[in-house]
Amino acid sequence: MSTALLTDHYELTMVEAAMRAGTAWRRCVFELFSRRLPEGRRYGVVAGVGRMLEALEEFRFDPAEIDFLAGRGIVSREMADWLAGYRFTGSVHGYAEGDLYFPGSPLLTVEGSFAEACILETLLLSIYNHDSAIASAASRMVMMAEGRPIIEMGSRRTHEEAAVAAARAAWITGFGPTSNLAAGMRYGVPTSGTAAHSFTLLHDSEEAAFAAQLETFGGQTTLLVDTYDIDAAVRTGVRLTDGQLGAVRIDSGDLAIVARQVRDLLDDLGATKTRIIVTSDLDEWQIAALRGAPVDGFGVGTSLVTGSGAPTCSFVYKLVARAASDDPEAPLVPVAKKSSHKSTVGGRKYALRRLGPDGIATAEVVGVGQPPTADHDDRDLIVPLVVDGTVVGAEPLEAARARHQAAMQELPLSGRRISRGDQAIPTIMVHHGSDGSDAVLGGGLEL
Repeated sequence: MSTALLTDHYELTMVEAAMRAGTAWRRCVFELFSRRLPEGRRYGVVAGVGRMLEALEEFRFDPAEIDFLAGRGIVSREMADWLAGYRFTGSVHGYAEGDLYFPGSPLLTVEGSFAEACILETLLLSIYNHDSAIASAASRMVMMAEGRPIIEMGSRRTHEEAAVAAARAAWITGFGPTSNLAAGMRYGVPTSGTAAHSFTLLHDSEEAAFAAQLETFGGQTTLLVDTYDIDAAVRTGVRLTDGQLGAVRIDSGDLAIVARQVRDLLDDLGATKTRIIVTSDLDEWQIAALRGAPVDGFGVGTSLVTGSGAPTCSFVYKLVARAASDDPEAPLVPVAKKSSHKSTVGGRKYALRRLGPDGIATAEVVGVGQPPTADHDDRDLIVPLVVDGTVVGAEPLEAARARHQAAMQELPLSGRRISRGDQAIPTIMVHHGSDGSDAVLGGGLEL
């Protein structure tokens, strides 16, 4: 399906005006980045790269889209003819999916003519802002779970397509299975699901409902035990399985207290291997509070799909360099906004993560104009994603999941705290001088 109309109207008006001015074909460099992290967050997670590459390949103006744009007078016939043959022929470089980012990190660099790069703004921002927000929240939840599995179950709390993207983003950060079947089919994310309260209420008794579920799925299934009386439900489940019940799920009450009571009851009944799964509007703070409780796994929905209070990363897409003239061989010159509070740093950016001898990150170093000087410990963060219009950065989702786990191991201890604080490592912008040294711009980060 075409993604071409996932575009703001003003992108087309800018291109049309540039065409008339003769500047539309100037070589340009756009950059996608964030000025800041959500308040109190110490790091962000890059997600949506794979979805962006898929969407870019489908960015085609088919006859239906052309008829709509021309029929409404949104574009001229000349512009419509150009859109009909649109294919992105430029190059895209950026951070790999699953990696971490910080304020000023050049997550995406798009190089091509102004016309073909400008109209990608909304497509790129909508994917990156959503998926990275979900992944950033999910990563904190996984960190607080300390190795205990988390099931993603937020599909009923958001837009149907956002739910699929959220399940994908959460899995990258270490979540376990999702309840969303579309995410399973499209991206290979493992899926799981058992029963809701309606299944218990359908039957004449809780025992009848449990018996039906056990008969169908076996003793290792998970029984929802808080429809009526938790104590009675646990006893029924244990009795029906001769003490071999796989798990119980608790979805209400003071989870720390109830989980302890259920654990004690299970152990008294001899069901020492029965696991306890808790749900009920959990977020990273509540998961952290349950670290001392006898909980074996979590189910997270609403907080995950809403970014746990930060549903967007506030990424922006800015022109940072353009050709000095219309000559195809003209050199690129830096351009930047100078307005107060929203200024930008001109010039193409490169980035590396400065690592200490122990492998722990100490800084995000962003080179302006050319790559910053690296030593043997530093890790280059920029990878090719699209080269001359051809996608080269597609990879299995498992690669992004493994990358995130490795990146988290680089975080200093201060970056792994749940409490509010500053970004885990500083962002340092540098310019490579003529003498071969790196000069820090303005003493540090400037955005």
